Amino acid sequence: MIDRAIEPVLISLAKQYPVITITGPRQSGKTTLCKKVFLKKAYVNLEAIDTRQFAKEDPRGFLSGYPDGAILDEIQRAPELLSYIQVLVDEQKKTGQFILTGSQQFEVIMNITQSLAGRTALLKLLPFCIEEIKSISEIPSIDHLLLQGFYPRIYDMKLNPTQALGDYLETYVERDLRQIINIRDLGLFQKFLKLCAGRIGQILNMHNLANEVGVSHTTVRSWITILEASYIIFLLHPYFRNISKRLVKSPKLYFYDVGLASYLLGIENTKQMSRDPLRGNLFENMVIVEALKYRANNGKRSNLSFYRDSAGNEIDMIYEIGNDVFPVEIKAGATITNDYFRGLKKFARIHPHLPWGGGIFYGGDEVQIRSGYKIYPAVQVYKMLKSVESD
Repeated sequence: MIDRAIEPVLISLAKQYPVITITGPRQSGKTTLCKKVFLKKAYVNLEAIDTRQFAKEDPRGFLSGYPDGAILDEIQRAPELLSYIQVLVDEQKKTGQFILTGSQQFEVIMNITQSLAGRTALLKLLPFCIEEIKSISEIPSIDHLLLQGFYPRIYDMKLNPTQALGDYLETYVERDLRQIINIRDLGLFQKFLKLCAGRIGQILNMHNLANEVGVSHTTVRSWITILEASYIIFLLHPYFRNISKRLVKSPKLYFYDVGLASYLLGIENTKQMSRDPLRGNLFENMVIVEALKYRANNGKRSNLSFYRDSAGNEIDMIYEIGNDVFPVEIKAGATITNDYFRGLKKFARIHPHLPWGGGIFYGGDEVQIRSGYKIYPAVQVYKMLKSVESD
């Protein structure tokens, strides 16, 4: 069983808080992680209809069966339990008593913050990061990583990614989606998903997306919120630190798993991937999510944004550290060229105080430290960010 990078943070927080709440996509490994770390704790799956019915109809009786606490999987299926858990942990004052998991982040966190404010630590478990894959196998080629993505089951079971991701998407649409909202025309929603994949790494324009799908702007906004809530997509917001009044204000659209985006684009093998016009966007998506995982696996919130002004000057990723920033460019090419530094140099003229200079992630293999710049392969996101934070 693979050690997950988040384990030390999880163990530490379980010694400080009575409740730990872990959210993340379905099949990101939440259940496996909890069972591994909390071996002696009872496990309860609230997806089971009879168990869920018992928890909803008699929450006191249900919780009395777990005097030492429990792992409660998919807590959003029985939110009624949360108020009763609050009373128990306040009375018993034990740390690490209940471990809650959920795969619908907005709904789970809303209920948690209302009922367990100050009593729970919040963690986010995303699919494998590249560092975790390194611990079980050699790192596949970039094109292979972009194709198969990072869901643990694909690696554990050596599944065909096209089949596995297709099944994942069908399960999401048929089960999770219907739990969140009643969508009358699933065909339109699936078209919407594919169009989102076609806009990966691009500024989100909801009006254009609505026109192309053939639904209202309000519907698209609702669907975007659903995809965010269920860990399919996330929106990277622009950097606003009062640099200029002419900054782009709309977010960029990315997928939590690049393999799922590749599947929606119809890419089925590495040869197709190497030729796909959106390969650079998928590469950028992979690097951005690796940075998200680095933060999440250290128990920290996202500190990522991007920069773009009305003149088209852009930085792919702004990594904020306190009051300072570390601008990073993401280039899919394997050969470093002068063009890679152009955006960083322009940003430095606008924002001259850059304690760590700038960074570049690229598709090559060598680490280079040039005057004012750290240049790392895309498979070493953790290494670069750790080096910056330790300086």
